[in-house]
Amino acid sequence: MAKVVTFGEIMLRLQTPGFQRFIQAQSLEATYGGGEANVAVSLANYGHDAYFVTKLPENPIGDACAAELRKNGVKTDYIARGGERLGIYFVEKGASQRASNVVYDRAHSAIATAQPDDFDWDAIFDGAAWFHFTGITPAVSDDAAALCLAACKAAKAHGVQVSCDLNFRKKLWTSEKAGRVMGELMQYVDVAIANEEDAEKVFGIKAAETDITAGELSDAGYQDVCRQLVERFGFKKVAITLRESISASVNDWSALLYDGSEFYKSKKYHINIVDRVGGGDSFGGGLIYGLLEGYSMQDTIEFAVAASCLKHTIEGDFNLVSVAEVKNLMKGDGSGRVQR
Repeated sequence: MAKVVTFGEIMLRLQTPGFQRFIQAQSLEATYGGGEANVAVSLANYGHDAYFVTKLPENPIGDACAAELRKNGVKTDYIARGGERLGIYFVEKGASQRASNVVYDRAHSAIATAQPDDFDWDAIFDGAAWFHFTGITPAVSDDAAALCLAACKAAKAHGVQVSCDLNFRKKLWTSEKAGRVMGELMQYVDVAIANEEDAEKVFGIKAAETDITAGELSDAGYQDVCRQLVERFGFKKVAITLRESISASVNDWSALLYDGSEFYKSKKYHINIVDRVGGGDSFGGGLIYGLLEGYSMQDTIEFAVAASCLKHTIEGDFNLVSVAEVKNLMKGDGSGRVQR
């Protein structure tokens, strides 16, 4: 199987029990998660050699985090150790008309203050087939942005395919800074992934006839977004997830893939959500898997959407599903009947 490298920040995730609000909770449930780590877990589940690269503090929390990654099949050989702390994010799950809420506590985290000599990119990319990062990592700090750039340059020097999920986070930086920093990184990216608003928030490319708040998405508008992204940055492929938010509890979920000449639209899933955090990352993991396996473009986008549909039914950041489970859903087995 292929060697896949992802780079970014993994955090301690502290979540209120059930659907409690922060002000109600007397305890918090602890797990770990983060965009690129989530993608690595998906690819490890699918049988690839997934390496997650980051920096973790040299303390028991850092040890526990690394152990959690290894438990899920992710290789931790290139993780640097040191720094002040592990970043934290707090989650309050929404329901019905009340939206979920995320609060970050990640300033001065180990990865935010990591330095170039923490990573030997030539060793990391030796024999690698794919490199993935997101727009979250360069938003963490200027040092992290510089490391992303160094990683992209090294990946290209080693002939590695590069993917990026734009993943704009307004709580981490402004659209203006995101556009400037991400614009420089995009020259190294082969496959770009975005959701229904990332292209607008980062690069000012808005889909026509679309109202995200009202859940009204236009296929033609997003086809135009894909074309503009390819024309501006020369991407080989662009994938856009299309989330129609009926409420915090119920979403319609589909996606669009553009290979520079043809568009491929997935089927649409009507999802009753258990946990939507990590949904986009599970899509990215599925997309990378399909492309690495040589699936047709239609099968690739169907696999990615089916995988992310299943993630919405799983607590925590990680998409703990198998290739067989994803393929069963692709074939139409979405009844949820007990498997005996």
